[in-house]
Amino acid sequence: MLMTLLPPIWVHQKVTIYGPIFPYITMMSGKLMPPGHRFPMSKYKKVRKAVQSHINNSEKQIQCDFRVSPLATFEQLSTTHCPEYIERYLSGHMTDAENRNIGFPWTLQHVNRTLSSTGGTVAAACDAYEEYIRRCNLHQNNDGQTNNAHLCWSAHVAGGTHHAFRDYGEGFCIFSDIAVAANILLQKFPHQSTTTTDTAAKSKGIRRILIIDLDVHQGNGNAAIFQGNDKVKTFSVHCRSNYFSKKEESDLDIELPAGCTDDTYLSTLKHWLRRIEEHPFDDNNEQGKQGQKPFDFIFYQAGVDIHKDDRLGRLSISQEGISKRNHLVFDFAIRMRAPLVICMGGGYPRDDWAPILNAHAGVYIEAHQYLSSVLEDA
Repeated sequence: MLMTLLPPIWVHQKVTIYGPIFPYITMMSGKLMPPGHRFPMSKYKKVRKAVQSHINNSEKQIQCDFRVSPLATFEQLSTTHCPEYIERYLSGHMTDAENRNIGFPWTLQHVNRTLSSTGGTVAAACDAYEEYIRRCNLHQNNDGQTNNAHLCWSAHVAGGTHHAFRDYGEGFCIFSDIAVAANILLQKFPHQSTTTTDTAAKSKGIRRILIIDLDVHQGNGNAAIFQGNDKVKTFSVHCRSNYFSKKEESDLDIELPAGCTDDTYLSTLKHWLRRIEEHPFDDNNEQGKQGQKPFDFIFYQAGVDIHKDDRLGRLSISQEGISKRNHLVFDFAIRMRAPLVICMGGGYPRDDWAPILNAHAGVYIEAHQYLSSVLEDA
């Protein structure tokens, strides 16, 4: 069933969260997947309901809208993926080998699920940046300052499909939602060179995007898609012994050993986020000299398959460690003064689903709590 995204209504203290809440969501755990399939499809509904319940009952004053993920269009997908590949997938003309490599059986219902997985991230990204521009203009007209204009965060309770390449998919990923959203942002909001000293005026175009990928697996698809593209930088922290296909080259790859625990993980992530902040993939600091931000937009692929109880992970990070990881990324986004979009990423429960569901839901709940606290203190 095709759903239409309602126009978002933003105010100063509001967050929009997109989720795959189509009427057929209840069928995802049954008809969408064959019995015994190892992919936990029903986690999306469970996580969305947990996040929605918690936020709706929160005492925090920041308002949060939950909206249906729209279906990505052929034109949107074509910004990133091969048109022939898109057409074959949408029309059901993939080979058996291709479908096995992806890991999902082809059905029309699954096509809709795939399109919503991409469309939600696109909508979240465009909403966040459009609100950022609105706030920049508002503050510029009022007092010439951008103040908290960058506190435009949006999230998708799905997505993070970072194993999709330009013309093929693998690892439960058909299209890369983050890559498509990044390319659409670059097309829709092109950077315009300016010599003005007005901060708000400099903020109205996207010069460069950062993808922070903290799934246990390397974001190999995004690394390949943006290879040599200076407008999108890829940063992946992952397990060195958990590659299931050819390793690709991100702009920055950090490998951690199997069994890695909280202290090593968090100290490593903190170190490299600081390095990126101080030396943002440049041989010099020309953008700093010109008063430009290192990044105009940030995507956070918040996979929780680093959890010690994850079935496919191989790292040993606790729930507390994942929460601290999230806060390191949130702190970084605040320091970068860039809008942020959060995507779900991997998480594969064992017999007890609670640890993985709680870790997934925690990402969004903590983002809401964090942003609420920042806005309350502003």
